[in-house]
Amino acid sequence: MQYSIANTDRKMKEFRISNNDQNQRLDKFLHKLLPNAQTSFIYKMLRKKNITLNNKKANGKEKLSENDIVKIFFSDETFDKFSKDIEKAKKEYEYLASLKDSNIKVVYQDSDIIIINKPANILSQKAKESDISANEYIIGYLIRSGELSFDDFLTFRPSICNRIDRNTTGLLIAGKTLNGLQQMSESLKNRTIDKFYRCIVLGKVEKNLYLKGYLKKDREDNTVEIIAEDKYEKLKESNVKASKEYSLIETSFEVVQSNDRYTMLEVHLITGKTHQIRAHLSHIGHPIIGDMKYGNSNANEFAYKKYKVKHQLLHAYCLDLKEKNKVYAPVPAVFDKLMQ
Repeated sequence: MQYSIANTDRKMKEFRISNNDQNQRLDKFLHKLLPNAQTSFIYKMLRKKNITLNNKKANGKEKLSENDIVKIFFSDETFDKFSKDIEKAKKEYEYLASLKDSNIKVVYQDSDIIIINKPANILSQKAKESDISANEYIIGYLIRSGELSFDDFLTFRPSICNRIDRNTTGLLIAGKTLNGLQQMSESLKNRTIDKFYRCIVLGKVEKNLYLKGYLKKDREDNTVEIIAEDKYEKLKESNVKASKEYSLIETSFEVVQSNDRYTMLEVHLITGKTHQIRAHLSHIGHPIIGDMKYGNSNANEFAYKKYKVKHQLLHAYCLDLKEKNKVYAPVPAVFDKLMQ
């Protein structure tokens, strides 16, 4: 997004719509550009042609295309009043540009999306304002590589499309553009992207498994409960209202390697509910090593002392993006230590 100021009685600011700002309604764009302005004020300015689209009167419902021209005829004082604090935004932009983590690796990117291999102990997104998450590191990388200008930063922030737990490693997708963010979010929602994980579980799993069950989330302590199909059917018969608190989950497991103590599984996440893989494996007696919520405390202590396992051994290993092919992230070295 770029703007210039013309010599008129009312200062004219001209904004050229970039790839990041296309495919959204004009009024949505104006709310990002003028976050301190009320909706009624924006529509009033549109009616009075103080805001135009491609030199024509607009109603705000128009869908923007790349290289469209939005002109705003405000005095500098009015524009500054309703726009963001530019100095504050510049400081934030510079701060994000300074964020680096050598453990975060970019494994795939194109003009619309970027995929990183997230290490353990980093949030996918902020839980509170003071957090530094993978999302901030991605924005910093895009600023340093010249793919996110300050002008674009004012109206669009690249954002992750999927989430993995703080202590789960592996593939995390972010939209570099609004188009990329919308497409990936839609594909994930419609399950047209296949997600595969690798994990190390306690015990020897003898055969491949396809599991179906029902999951209920406890929001107070951020845990989930899983019940088998037969128990769910009985609950449904006795208490339909209670049964609605549960969601169907489906998980497929394939044995990759095993020894007398551990098994490495490849997991195909068919549905994608909170803690689904971890809770489902614990439910069948094969908890993930290093999992502090659903795991086996004695097994976790042994793995920490012998192999220095400091996080749950669950890794987002592969994303099948269909038309973009498959993207992989190698499993952490500690996986091989346990399997040897």
